[in-house]
Amino acid sequence: MSDYVFDAPEQPSVAVAGRDTRFPVRRIFCVGKNYADHVREMGGDPKSDPPFFFTKPADALVADGATIPYPQMTKNLHHEAELVVAIGKGGIEITEADARDHIWGYATGNDLTRRDLQHEAKGAGRPWDMSKGFDNAAVCGAIVPVDQCDGIENAAIRAVVNGGIKQDSTTAEMIWSVPEIIAYLSRFVELKAGDLIFTGTPDGVGPLVSGDNCTIEVAGLPSATVAIA
Repeated sequence: MSDYVFDAPEQPSVAVAGRDTRFPVRRIFCVGKNYADHVREMGGDPKSDPPFFFTKPADALVADGATIPYPQMTKNLHHEAELVVAIGKGGIEITEADARDHIWGYATGNDLTRRDLQHEAKGAGRPWDMSKGFDNAAVCGAIVPVDQCDGIENAAIRAVVNGGIKQDSTTAEMIWSVPEIIAYLSRFVELKAGDLIFTGTPDGVGPLVSGDNCTIEVAGLPSATVAIA
């Protein structure tokens, strides 16, 4: 075992529903603009381009029930309700037909976004890292093993802020299906066990302010709630 100049960081992980064991997280990939209504909401054409991806650091994970500070350097923090795919078996150039064999389970997620910084980055042709990959930006509920996730491809997905529904759609409205996402992403990088994929958000994204409680719901999965301090 190597000696380090300081203690190595703790392994990021996500709870597994109904178990004491946890899912160790390697990398977090996110799909941009994967619901037609959200693409239109942001001023785009749903079928004009193939899926594209950005990343969040694994240590940006936030568990269900956490309270997090309102992030610095923004005045426009947004919620984004998402279905999260947990990869259990890696591969390169995975086919759509084989993609489901690589899924360990599913979870509910919230892709928190500093929207003002994202708009600035888009306008300047710059990367999205500081708008998407900041501290506490990846809220994720407990993962449910894939064999317990019947109907996940047509599941209701909602964002509820302080008791009011802000996003309300179904996963069937995704432009690119989960197998298509896995197959396409695996052409660019080697997926490995422990990777998470946030699969995009429907329309209705909106601001969160200090004092808000935001719950993301995907039918059949544990919800993911975060409070903004």
